[in-house]
Amino acid sequence: MEYHDSEKAKEVAGRVANFMNEVVIPREREALATGEDITMDEIHEMWEMAKERNLFAPQVPEEYGGQGLDFSDMLPSFEQVGRSLIGALAIRANAPQEGNMHTLEMVGTEAQKEEWLRPLVQGEIQTAFAMTEPKVGAGSDPKMLQSTAVKDGDEWVINAHKWWTSDGLGADYYLAMVRTDLDAHPYEGTSIIMVPRDADGVEVQRNIPHLGGHGITEREGGHAEVKFENVRVPVENTLGEEGEGFRIAQMRLGGGRLTHCMRYSGMAERSLDIAKAYLQEREAFGSKLEEKQALRHRIADAETRLHAARCMVRHAARELDRSDARIEVAMSKMFTANVTNETIDLALQCLGGNGIGKDLPIAHFYENVRAFRIVDGADEVHRRSIARWAFEDVDETEIENTLQFDEDLRIDALEE
Repeated sequence: MEYHDSEKAKEVAGRVANFMNEVVIPREREALATGEDITMDEIHEMWEMAKERNLFAPQVPEEYGGQGLDFSDMLPSFEQVGRSLIGALAIRANAPQEGNMHTLEMVGTEAQKEEWLRPLVQGEIQTAFAMTEPKVGAGSDPKMLQSTAVKDGDEWVINAHKWWTSDGLGADYYLAMVRTDLDAHPYEGTSIIMVPRDADGVEVQRNIPHLGGHGITEREGGHAEVKFENVRVPVENTLGEEGEGFRIAQMRLGGGRLTHCMRYSGMAERSLDIAKAYLQEREAFGSKLEEKQALRHRIADAETRLHAARCMVRHAARELDRSDARIEVAMSKMFTANVTNETIDLALQCLGGNGIGKDLPIAHFYENVRAFRIVDGADEVHRRSIARWAFEDVDETEIENTLQFDEDLRIDALEE
C-alpha cells in the first residue's frame, strides 16, 4: 500500500525493516526455539548496530543521540519494529522509555535534559511513568488522583501509591504525577516530578503478575506497584511548569498512543504474514487451507481493516502537528486497538495448535495485544470522548419535519 509517507520516512523505515529481517527477527526466532532468554549484552550489541545503521532512537533529537525524525516520519519505522517481540527495544524505541524521552525533550530544562535525557537515550538509566493508582485513585478517570506533593522550603514532600508503573521494577527515576495544589481542580493543580529510585521512602512493592508478562529477554520489565512515603526531592526536579502535569501528560499520551498504534499494527501485520504462510502450506479436508473461501474472506477483512487503521493513524499524526488532535487520536487508538486484537486473534485461529504454542511469536503477540484496549486509555474512555464530541453541535433542523403527536389529543390536554 502507498501511504504517501515522506521520502525520508520511507527510506528510514526500509532500513529499519532490513535490520529487523537481518538481525532482530532471526535472533527472536532462535530464542523462541531454544527457550533461552536474550541477554541485555545482546540488546546492547543491537543498539551499537542500530547506531552504525543510523537507526538508533529515531524519536530523539540528534543532539541527544537520536535520529531526530519528525513525528510523522518516524511512524512507519515504529510499525516495522512492532513486527518483532524485541524490535522496539533493539533500536531504543520501546515504551515507556520512548514516551519519557519525549516528555523530557518537550518540557525539561537544559540542565534536566543533560542530567536525565542524554543518559536515558543511551540506556545508561531507566525511567518509569508513575500515574495510575489503585482504587479509589486515578485510573480511567484521572481526576481521582490521590497522590500529593507538598512544598517544604526548596523540597517537595511526596506521598503516593502507584501501580501499573511500566518498567518500574528496574527504574532509576520515576516521573511521578502528583497533586501539588489541593485547592485547584486536578487538571490545574497537578505536577510531574522526577523522583530517584534510591530516595528515602521509595518502596517497590512488587512486579504485578499480568497477562502477557512473559518476555524473551532477561530484561526487568513489567509493571510495578510503588509507594512513596514522605519522599523528599528538590523542587527543581519538577518537569515543566508547576500545575501543568495534566497538560504535559496529554502531550505525552497523544503521540504515545499513535506510536503504540503503529507498533501494534506491525505486530498484526507479521501475525497475518505468519498465518498466510501457514495457510498456503497446511492441507486439510482435501485442499490447502488458503483455498477455503471462509478463511480467505476473513483474511481480506483483516487486511482491509488494518489498512484503514494505518490511514487513521497517519491522519491523526498530521493533525497532531497543528492541534492537540484529541478526537482524531482517540478514534485512532480505539479503532486500532480493536483491529489489532481481532487480527492477531484470527492469525492464532488460523494456526491452530501452532498458534497457541510458543515456537512462533503469535501466542506472545496475542497476550500482549489484549492490554492495548486498556492501556493508554480504555476503549470506553475514548468512546466517551468521541461521543461527547459527536453531540456537541447537533443540527436540530434536520428533524423539524418529523411527525409530532397531536397536542390536542395528548393525555394532559384531555384531562383539562
